[in-house]
Amino acid sequence: MHDDRNLVEARLDRVLRERLRPAIHPVSTPLTVEIWAAPGEPVPVAEGLVAPTRPIAPGTPWGAPWGTSWFKVTGSVPTGWAGRTVEAVLDLGFTPRTPGFQCEGLVYRPDGTPVKGVHPRNTYVRVASSARGGEQVHWHIEAASNPDIHSSGAPFQPTYKGDLTTAGDAPQYVLGEMRLAVLDETMWNLVLDLEVLGELMAELPLDGARRWEVLHAVSRSLDALDLQDIGGTAEAARDELAEVLAASADSASHHISAVGHAHIDSAWLWPLRETVRKVARTASNMTALLDDEPDFVFAMSQAQQFAWIKEHRPEVYARVRKAVADGRFVPVGGMWVESDTNMPGSEAMARQFVHGKRFFLDEFGIEDDEVWLPDTFGFAAGLPQIIKAAGATRLLTQKISWSRTNSFPHHTFWWEGIDGSRIFTHFPPVDTYNCEMTGQQIHHAARNFKEKGVSRHSLAPTGFGDGGGGTTREMVAKAARLRDLNGSPTVAWETPAAFFTKAQDEYPEPPVWVGELYLELHRATLTTQAQTKRGNRHSESLLTEAELWAATAALRTGHPYPYEELDRIWKTVLLHQFHDILPGSSIAWVHREARETYARLAGELNGIIEAAQRALAGDPSGGAELVFNAAPHSRAGVPAGGACTQSAADQAVVPEPREEGGYVLDNGQVRVVVDARGLVVSAYDIAAGRESIAPGQAANLLQLHPDLPNEWDAWDVDAFYRNTGSDLTDVDVLVREGTAIRVERAFGSSRVTQILSVPTDAKRLDISTEVDWHETERLLKLAFPLDVKADRYASETQFGHVYRPTHQNTSWEWAKFEACNHRFVHIDEPGWGAAVVNDSTYGHDVTRSVRADSGTTTTVRASLLRAPRYPDPETDQGVHRFRHALVPGASIGDAVREGYRANLPERRVAGAVADVAPLVAVDHDGVVVSAVKLADDRSGDLVIRLYEAHGGRIRATLKVDGATPGGTVLADLLERPLAGTERPAQSEGGILLDLRPFEIVTLRVGQP
Repeated sequence: MHDDRNLVEARLDRVLRERLRPAIHPVSTPLTVEIWAAPGEPVPVAEGLVAPTRPIAPGTPWGAPWGTSWFKVTGSVPTGWAGRTVEAVLDLGFTPRTPGFQCEGLVYRPDGTPVKGVHPRNTYVRVASSARGGEQVHWHIEAASNPDIHSSGAPFQPTYKGDLTTAGDAPQYVLGEMRLAVLDETMWNLVLDLEVLGELMAELPLDGARRWEVLHAVSRSLDALDLQDIGGTAEAARDELAEVLAASADSASHHISAVGHAHIDSAWLWPLRETVRKVARTASNMTALLDDEPDFVFAMSQAQQFAWIKEHRPEVYARVRKAVADGRFVPVGGMWVESDTNMPGSEAMARQFVHGKRFFLDEFGIEDDEVWLPDTFGFAAGLPQIIKAAGATRLLTQKISWSRTNSFPHHTFWWEGIDGSRIFTHFPPVDTYNCEMTGQQIHHAARNFKEKGVSRHSLAPTGFGDGGGGTTREMVAKAARLRDLNGSPTVAWETPAAFFTKAQDEYPEPPVWVGELYLELHRATLTTQAQTKRGNRHSESLLTEAELWAATAALRTGHPYPYEELDRIWKTVLLHQFHDILPGSSIAWVHREARETYARLAGELNGIIEAAQRALAGDPSGGAELVFNAAPHSRAGVPAGGACTQSAADQAVVPEPREEGGYVLDNGQVRVVVDARGLVVSAYDIAAGRESIAPGQAANLLQLHPDLPNEWDAWDVDAFYRNTGSDLTDVDVLVREGTAIRVERAFGSSRVTQILSVPTDAKRLDISTEVDWHETERLLKLAFPLDVKADRYASETQFGHVYRPTHQNTSWEWAKFEACNHRFVHIDEPGWGAAVVNDSTYGHDVTRSVRADSGTTTTVRASLLRAPRYPDPETDQGVHRFRHALVPGASIGDAVREGYRANLPERRVAGAVADVAPLVAVDHDGVVVSAVKLADDRSGDLVIRLYEAHGGRIRATLKVDGATPGGTVLADLLERPLAGTERPAQSEGGILLDLRPFEIVTLRVGQP
């Protein structure tokens, strides 16, 4: 019997491959094909339709990298095909690779209306379901010759095809056959019957009766085929399968909610401009499939992608709007893009939901309850309360299944964030966001599901994604056969909302996971493409300033508030937080454009800030110099969110030389010793009488490691990088420059210059680092070995901080050998702590070791630069600038304050006024005001967002200049008053706030 089973499986495979699939289109006739290659970038559709063409035959090379060619295909249906189903089969030169990573096209009628997209697994265009004969075919195909960056089966190999400027012009593809063909629908259905049953048979128990029932039915079906007349015997072959296909599933079978899906990376191995077209192709395919398949439901996330269709392909958008109105094309996720969630700052993460949800509300009248992030590289612990504050309650992701060390213990659970907010979360056990409805995938989902016995529902995002394409008619047909099939999980097309409702009703008290959802993979995305990360952080900081000063100037002076500019800039910054842009895992083209975009936005935002501050400062010849402080804490006499003429923040102490070489920096609060190597060997907290630097060690220590991960070059840093490395201690220049120390070093092909200084008014060592980086497959770290015994440390995340262990007691702790922080890392022991703050880095590691004197050293290392060669072979090459600070004796509150100060520096403006009072003032340093702006609805109301930053309970008073009594309401992130909540309590001093740990509060203040 064992041999019989293997023989049937082998027989089935060969018959499908060699006889049945080729017979799906048994008769065909060539189409006439002509081509026009667009010079340069893609042209408007109207231009492509009328462009001059030349004949091209199958077998002809075409398509320079990143080029666009317009094919014109014409022909007529033979009269002998009357009454038959006729399709065009259009092969642009597809390779066996998955759709989305090679050439693809969008088919148009001569009038410019889109028909559908074509890709390697979807090459057909229906001509007639029952042809008359003689129908004329005239279509145009906008075809993209995108190069296969993933190297056709040899991934992670360096290539210069990832940028238009270096890709060359050699043709990438060879034109395949373009033909009209008869579709044998009986044959097509037979193929799918056999595929489903063959895949089922492979998953059933070897000794189970159902497996043998299926095997014998398949064997009889193959026997019924006359291989010399397969078209004439296909119906008989199907009849042999009818009984086993009709057998109903067991009532206890696992149920899979299939959701049509095409996870489209907004940029990755293609540039942003190509994603615009990928989305149009996929949306055209899916609206066409919805017309043909009444049970099918398709969900698409990322408001930005809907906006692209609306702007660039209005004809496609009209079809999308109709399908949305019908409830079958489902906008999902409620975010502007499927962003990274580790690195975006507090306000940026909030605005992902503000702009995403608002777009769906404005365009479709839909408000999502589900957050949809299947491919994001881990989830920050601050995210649940942001989701809740945006009015959503559910989350879907899949990527955590990629973790390499520990298997996540749940598929359906409550996820609890740092403030106690809980979000109902589902990880599809199918373990892919590109499900193809294969038997292996469906059965894996059922076997893998960790909630067996208490729940029986899971979700399967179904369709080709990453590069787009979406669901195919074959996937829909397989799902129909799996709706109620004995031996298989049951499958039904459902919306995400319908799935979540069933899952939550079925499992109202699932287990709880507290804290971040750390992905044990892709850790290097916190460091790769440092200029992209710097651009993001600085853009976030500039937006904070621009909104604050523009709102202050508007309410104080009537200066116009730049609504349109800020809206556009925010959306651009949010777009670049997509999970393959900000993480640094895209091709060179994407990051080159990102650098250019961030530079342009910085210019615009600085212009907005300067104009608002000029309006506030008055006549520049007035003789005053105002210092503006956008940070949420006062400094050197300048109030938070205000300006005055008093500041000493730019002053610093003068370094004093040491006899043994090096310098001392002493401001009466901290005494820093820099030795002859330019390393910090002492940072003494004078008031506490406490040394920061571990005995015999040095801070400000640059360390260089080899960095060649086993795979996923731009994404991964593997733990073995720590096995070898070198300390960069050789110094070329060590000199005093005014109030600072300049240190220069050379290593490999690179050079680094550091400026060290200590301000007069703060217990802080400032370090500015400039690296001219020309290394390959290296990792550069900046180390601070501290004399602190700490079992855990805090790192800033959105609207608070998260604690991680410094030890490696378990595999879960070991796996977090590289993690994310925003502005600070803080370590402490009872009574004393220290912080390392930064202005643009995210990746870091914290380790502990016991010294010979039995003391404990806790070392904080910031990750500065990498040099992977895939997908961008020139990753991070060039000049980079970083700012860090060591803060001895820092409490968590000090870390918060210094982190904001490092990212929101003072600005000096000549003017005629003595000061600018803050619009908003709070009487407790633990309450951080993260946004001050005018309401997006242009009502003139003031919107204030604040949060508790220390991790404790706080009672504080908020004073809002110009607030009317009773005119303040609590709002959600979208600035809508919260229903069922009381107005905040008022006193003569202002608004009374009682905040829980890390609580976010949004206030809307009416203006008189």
